[in-house]
Amino acid sequence: QVHLVESGGGLVQAGGSLRLSCAASGGTFSRYSMGWFRQAPGKERELIAAIKWSGGSTYYADSVKGRFTISRDNAKKSVYLQMNSLKPEDTAVYSCASTTQAMGITALYDYWGQGTQVTVSS
Repeated sequence: QVHLVESGGGLVQAGGSLRLSCAASGGTFSRYSMGWFRQAPGKERELIAAIKWSGGSTYYADSVKGRFTISRDNAKKSVYLQMNSLKPEDTAVYSCASTTQAMGITALYDYWGQGTQVTVSS
């Protein structure tokens, strides 16, 4: 059982930055690939970034590529999402999740955090 807790969300103006953190407990964190997802009102949940258990491979959705950076610290059992050049359309609930399988497939993620709200004002 893996327990995930996100933090770092909030209200920011367009063009600003936020750094989200996801702290894990339980399980063996270094065995899990981790993903960041977001869901805006009325929209489907979207995988926006993922990082392999080793940190050696990452994935970014086109919507965030070049603006967001995912990283992890296995010693701290944490994964991070640095978000720069934020846009109003980035407003959503952001959640982290873990998987021991392919990191690019949403359905294969096993454990989820509760999410943190990110609101970008124009």
